[in-house]
Amino acid sequence: MDRSLRAARLATFVFFALNGFVMGMWIVHIPVVERRTGISHAVLGSLLLLLGVGAFAGMRLCGALADRYGGRRIVPAGAALCSAAVVLPGLAGDAWTLGGALFALGFGNGCLDVAMNTHAVQVERGYGRPVMSAFHAVFSVGGVLAALAGAAVVGRGWGPAATLAGVAVFGLVVTALAAPALLPPEPAPAGLPRAASGRRVPARVWALAALALLLMLCEGVANDWSVLHLRNVLDAPAGTAALAYGAFSTAMTLGRLVTDRVAARFGPVRVVRYGAALAAAGLAVTALTGWVALALTGWAVFGLGLSGCVPQLFSAAGHVDRATAGANVSRVAGLGYLGMLAGPTSIGQLTHVMPLNLAFFLPVAFCVVAVGAAGTLRPPADPAP
Repeated sequence: MDRSLRAARLATFVFFALNGFVMGMWIVHIPVVERRTGISHAVLGSLLLLLGVGAFAGMRLCGALADRYGGRRIVPAGAALCSAAVVLPGLAGDAWTLGGALFALGFGNGCLDVAMNTHAVQVERGYGRPVMSAFHAVFSVGGVLAALAGAAVVGRGWGPAATLAGVAVFGLVVTALAAPALLPPEPAPAGLPRAASGRRVPARVWALAALALLLMLCEGVANDWSVLHLRNVLDAPAGTAALAYGAFSTAMTLGRLVTDRVAARFGPVRVVRYGAALAAAGLAVTALTGWVALALTGWAVFGLGLSGCVPQLFSAAGHVDRATAGANVSRVAGLGYLGMLAGPTSIGQLTHVMPLNLAFFLPVAFCVVAVGAAGTLRPPADPAP
């Protein structure tokens, strides 16, 4: 295999891990920044929406730029922007400056997210087999490393400005070292310009985006409600309740490490179909059980089932049309990100009329929908000559 392709794959791993690390370091510092700016939980929750708005804007912009200029230019630009912006929340002194900082950080994160996923599709095309899920697994590993590093520096009393400035410098150095190994832009398909913004978006892309919205909404539910479920519904001790998210995220990371081999053997349709079915079963058990151990197992099964689904959607979107791979990935990632933001809110609204555990049957239903719609990932048959 071409050494440049192997180097590009390694560089893509680096950027996924860097993205997870940078955003994880911000997450670790949220309580410190909240106290520093003197805002309430409610205000912080509203400001975090600006992070999502900025990410969505960055995704929409950089999808088209990645198609025009290629990953070798746009991935480093997104990584540099995300790395530099992470210091801004640490410098914020009030709600207004924090809101602007979070929008900038979200914008940089969205740019890097779409650019590196688009480049990952190009790497996958070069390998001729599924490699996307492993990249997403390494993103999670970056987040784990951030949690460990962040706990160490926060425990020593280091201020958020100095720590996040160090993260920014680290990110810029890593970006400069990894960027040269990225692949150059692919040649445009014969007869078509590289910039194809005027072309109609295939209906299949919107179907993949809708699936991403549903499945990433389910991920968002686990992120925000798994610990509260064990603590408030099952009355588990705080330390035990914290294991719920750990079980979910660990199972998701491990699942993504093996999904590429599963997808290569059985195809992406089966990965999503049986993965979503497994996720639905795991969350249903979690919602119905009164045993803490079984609930933890259910959260782990939920994460394992979801682990391979979203990477397959990103990959499928990128392969729909080589000339507009970045724009298509941005559409799927953008709607999926909105779903992740909407998931916790949806469950919160449902808890006004039903218990928390019964509200979990909304994401269970979405997983069932994904089981039926998994055939969307099957590429259309080539037209007869």
